[in-house]
Amino acid sequence: MCGILGLWSRTDVAERLLYGLTALQHRGQDSAGAVTFDGMFHIKKGHGLVNQVFEPKHIARLRGTSGLGHIRYATMGTTNALDAQPIYVNYPYGVAMVHNGNVVNFRHVRDTLYRDHHRLVDTSNDIALLLYTFAAHLEKCDLEHLTIDDLFACVRATQRDVHGAYAVVAIVANRGLLAFTDPHGIRPLALGVRGDADVAVASESSCLDYLGYEHLGDLGPGEAVFVDQEMRIHRHQGEQADRAFCVFEYIYFAREDSILHQRLVADERMRMGHALADAVRDAGIAADVIVDVPSSGFFFASALADALGVPYRRGLAKNRHIGRSFIVPSQGERELLVRQKLNPIRSMVAGRRVAVVDDSIVRGTTSRHLVQMLRAAGAREVYMISASPPIRHPCVYGIDMSTHAELIAATHDVEATRQLLGADALLYQPLEALKALYADDGMCYACFDAQYPTGDARQTLCDVAREKRDAHRS
Repeated sequence: MCGILGLWSRTDVAERLLYGLTALQHRGQDSAGAVTFDGMFHIKKGHGLVNQVFEPKHIARLRGTSGLGHIRYATMGTTNALDAQPIYVNYPYGVAMVHNGNVVNFRHVRDTLYRDHHRLVDTSNDIALLLYTFAAHLEKCDLEHLTIDDLFACVRATQRDVHGAYAVVAIVANRGLLAFTDPHGIRPLALGVRGDADVAVASESSCLDYLGYEHLGDLGPGEAVFVDQEMRIHRHQGEQADRAFCVFEYIYFAREDSILHQRLVADERMRMGHALADAVRDAGIAADVIVDVPSSGFFFASALADALGVPYRRGLAKNRHIGRSFIVPSQGERELLVRQKLNPIRSMVAGRRVAVVDDSIVRGTTSRHLVQMLRAAGAREVYMISASPPIRHPCVYGIDMSTHAELIAATHDVEATRQLLGADALLYQPLEALKALYADDGMCYACFDAQYPTGDARQTLCDVAREKRDAHRS
């Protein structure tokens, strides 16, 4: 999972670009990068957070009235600087690109690029596959008389060749800003404007809010948008399949103030919290107090407390200078961050039966540590409640849970998981209850039910495991 931002303007964009990336920092902590264009591309990228990669001097160097920014959370390839985004090619025209998501047929695309187009992909990052595929189709066009229809045709060809989950933003030098999504619309991409001289495309609407842009809505499955040099916005329906938007965006990744496909994330988490109430009653869990795992657990926990008539309390204090433990690169680092970022408020939990609500339980690292902390703080009983169903299947679309070994629910049933966590009770959101909330929307639930919208994922999972081993060795 990554965060992307594209700006097309009549004034310099460097400051806005970097400020906008800070509003997407929750989507990745591995690396950050930006590219601008003023007749030539200017690029800066590196390891770490936005404020670690960029210094004031870089704003002066990133000249141009158009730009792309990227926040990386590595799920494929390495964390080497070579794999950081953006990347660009100088021909045809010059195309710079960023993306969020994962290509599932990456070995086939990589082989095809070399065999049919003589392009050697020297990075394990999926963005190279998308960029080189698009460029290969673009160079077949009449480049002296390129039309917007030609660009959209290249998008459709790329969508046919490259399978998986992706939201893409690109600058086509001296032509315009191009954005498109995969045919299933698995990853989010929001479009915004500011007056008649600024257009932005971002992973989340909250980024547009931060920069003062009006949110026009989100790109649909397979949709493409092109902004020309006169700031005219052209929209096109490319290759389209059944909609399968990632439900995990609502559960965890997106900020609570973002609107994704006309749904406010905070409202969706409250709906999930209310849906949990029936399962809690059926399980016979009688808590004295409900607490959340800050900060993504707040809306689930407070809504559940309202539905049950049980007091909600902030029982865990969070060090807000510590990043999100789920999206750091290694298990050892995750365990260290969990210990550093949360601390129980003893007076809220001592002597009580405490229900702890988290957005999900993936590896079990956070949950196990929380149970231990709360017991040490005097909790009489500790119940772990997950706002999502058990995650039993790897994600191949850009969430870092891509092998069965990483998923506690893939190898342990509920009782075995409860024992490993040390909790007095363990409850997951029933999958049927979650699906009922989105009965009229096409959503991807593959990490819960193995129904992958792009088809059989067995070969992809083998390829992902191989890539992870190769990255680890490097």
